Amino acid sequence: MTRRILHVDYSLCIGCETCEGVCDFIHGGRPNIKVYYTITGIPVPINCRHCEKAPCMDVCPAGAIYRDSDGAVIINPNKCIGCLMCLAACPFGVPTFDVKLKAVTKCDMCADRRRLGTAPACAEMCPAGAIFFGKPEEVEEKVRRRTAEKIARERLAAVNLEGVGRML
Repeated sequence: MTRRILHVDYSLCIGCETCEGVCDFIHGGRPNIKVYYTITGIPVPINCRHCEKAPCMDVCPAGAIYRDSDGAVIINPNKCIGCLMCLAACPFGVPTFDVKLKAVTKCDMCADRRRLGTAPACAEMCPAGAIFFGKPEEVEEKVRRRTAEKIARERLAAVNLEGVGRML
């Protein structure tokens, strides 16, 4: 198993809702990532984190939740009994009960796309590059590089502001 992760860098999200729109399109009108706006207007995409120790898997009495070969936490709708224990256990409130399916659904990291060797659609379509998909060490490296770039920009801005102060 080559574990892969899907990571959202909230500091990069511009709130365009492309992730939600493309997920909605691919999953037949049932997006598995949704952008919420805080009271201050900051966009926060909420999606499944495919937790290493997924509490939803631990509490499912029907054994309907499992981890696939890429590390994605998947719900088998044929086994789901709709008890919503997974929703109660999820720290992000991600699982959603689908009335038509009579089962709980959530992000499967675009299982169909992954079988074809492509990344989840949200990661590929995000215009801000806020969603990373890949091996954990690859994603961690990207996050560290972005953090280093952010720190460098802040330091550079501080230096430039000091220069402005001296001129006045």
